[in-house]
Amino acid sequence: MNVSVRWWASMLGMAVCLGGAVLPARAQEQGTQHVVTSEELSKQAARPAETRQTNEDAIRHLLSSDEGQKALKSANVDYQRVDKAIGQLSDEEVAKLADRSRQAESDFAAGFLSPKTLAYIIIAVVIIVVIAVVV
Repeated sequence: MNVSVRWWASMLGMAVCLGGAVLPARAQEQGTQHVVTSEELSKQAARPAETRQTNEDAIRHLLSSDEGQKALKSANVDYQRVDKAIGQLSDEEVAKLADRSRQAESDFAAGFLSPKTLAYIIIAVVIIVVIAVVV
């Protein structure tokens, strides 16, 4: 019985040694598969800022259009103040208003909206911007 215990103990020791040699090599292989370059990290970090800028541009494009300027003028609202307020909105608010702005411009270009309806939408966007900044 002593011999079989020694045999099992030596087998267990060999298994531990082999496992100790194989596991670090496998961990190193897996580690190289998940390496992210600094360039990829930089791109990922810049993506939210680019998205926000694109969304702000969409809102500003609607407000600076001929129809937008007419609507602002009829409501006695200064474009510069609204433009400044857009920068104070949260990312979520900017994204929602950008979607509405793009949709309104698209619908107007397709003839689904009259200039008057577009003006009401523009005024609504301005009101939302002002309320979001004040609150």
